[in-house]
Amino acid sequence: MSELHEKLRLINTYVAFRDPPIDVIALANVLGLKVYNTHWPDNVSGKIQKDLAKGGPSGFAIFVNKTHSEERKRFTIAHEIAHYVLHESQIGDGIFDDAMYRSGLSSKIEAEANGLAADILMPWSQVQILMTNHTIEEMARHFKVSVQAMTVRLGIFA
Repeated sequence: MSELHEKLRLINTYVAFRDPPIDVIALANVLGLKVYNTHWPDNVSGKIQKDLAKGGPSGFAIFVNKTHSEERKRFTIAHEIAHYVLHESQIGDGIFDDAMYRSGLSSKIEAEANGLAADILMPWSQVQILMTNHTIEEMARHFKVSVQAMTVRLGIFA
């Protein structure tokens, strides 16, 4: 089994046996990633880079803007996990993601990271259960994500 498939299997197993909201810091730790809160300007959401401290077994660490809302930090951590899983070879000296989750990498790569982040935070099988009798706001609270993230997950675009 390839390293990518093993990482995806770990994520799928972790998410499948937990109720929302998914503990993304614990998931990062399962994958060998350390997570740190740091103070950055509001236009910087997060970063994944080689762990220069005595880090985890993966050798990578996630840094998240501690001033952002809990929902935003959760999405940022899931997004950086996705970069580690899907784009590890492209991390190099680090990937900074701005507030719009743009890093300088291609739009395709950022869309892939956003897609996996959504799968982690809002597993489709669980979203479908709530869709018929909950509002978008209720669903967002249930998954501990922003209304905007929930709206995108549902495919509703204004």
